[in-house]
Amino acid sequence: MAKPKVFVTRPFPDVGLKRVLAECDAEVWPGPLPPPREVLLEKVRDIEGLLSMLTEQIDAELMDAAPRLKVISNYAVGFNNIDVAAATERGIAVGNTPGVLTDATADMAFCLLIAAARRLLESYHDILAGKWRTWEPMGWIGQDLVGRTLGVVGMGRIGTALARRCHGGWGMRVLYYDVRANEEAERTLGAQRVDFDTLLAESDFVSIHTVLNEETRGMFGRDAFRKMKRTAVLVNTARGPIVDTDALVEALRSGEIFAAGLDVTDPEPLPPDHPLLELPNAVVAPHIASATVTSRNAMAEIAADNLLLGLQNKPLRAWVNPEVEPRWRR
Repeated sequence: MAKPKVFVTRPFPDVGLKRVLAECDAEVWPGPLPPPREVLLEKVRDIEGLLSMLTEQIDAELMDAAPRLKVISNYAVGFNNIDVAAATERGIAVGNTPGVLTDATADMAFCLLIAAARRLLESYHDILAGKWRTWEPMGWIGQDLVGRTLGVVGMGRIGTALARRCHGGWGMRVLYYDVRANEEAERTLGAQRVDFDTLLAESDFVSIHTVLNEETRGMFGRDAFRKMKRTAVLVNTARGPIVDTDALVEALRSGEIFAAGLDVTDPEPLPPDHPLLELPNAVVAPHIASATVTSRNAMAEIAADNLLLGLQNKPLRAWVNPEVEPRWRR
């Protein structure tokens, strides 16, 4: 019996990739960059399964170029790169890799928070520039953490994990803004659900953990920054377009807010000459919140499971669109 044909848009950890290679007629795009759009459209023409990254735009055009496609397994928690409605309409199952990035991402959010608050990157660059000549009583003074207020935008698993670290370790007061109440966070962390403007006005640290959709796109723009404390630190480990990049550059340059720590940006990646990268009070990482051995291996296992189960028309381990089942391609 012939193995199902699949395309993998880039290499991923062996714990998942080896299973895909063993059980499928799989082609893996070998380059360090995503396959060009025209190549991807060609590669999907006779596949039954696609294992994709966030960098691939999986839209109706691509799905229509793949008439045999049964399952799209996204190696990511997010799936903004996939037109899920179009997939469901065409009988294609979509999977993602949730639940395994919580601690790694929360750790990264706190890493960015403290690095930005304590001016770590700025002081390091000053060392390299020869500006560190002696102990400086007025040099590189940052923001305190103990007893301050953390504002969490999106109190899901990751937002709660960050709040737990900040409340338990540094005694921070926790505010959150979310469309749903998080009763556990309220009970165990004393978290208070507030409106967006209150969170902006009262928080010393604002950390973004919400999904990207039409309501949250550009949520942090000029109006939001004007409502924040001049000593506030913004952290984003969610999605770049939630923050208006031009407005953030302006707020950081003018001192409207103190600093920002970003693992995601818009655009992504940032060009090396982007003004955000020239600011001393911006700490930018290349989307590495999930980049730990445990997290990436767990993602690989789920992504492989989703692909292999989908090829057999069996329920996916992490199914974005289970409502597709009655019309699933066979």
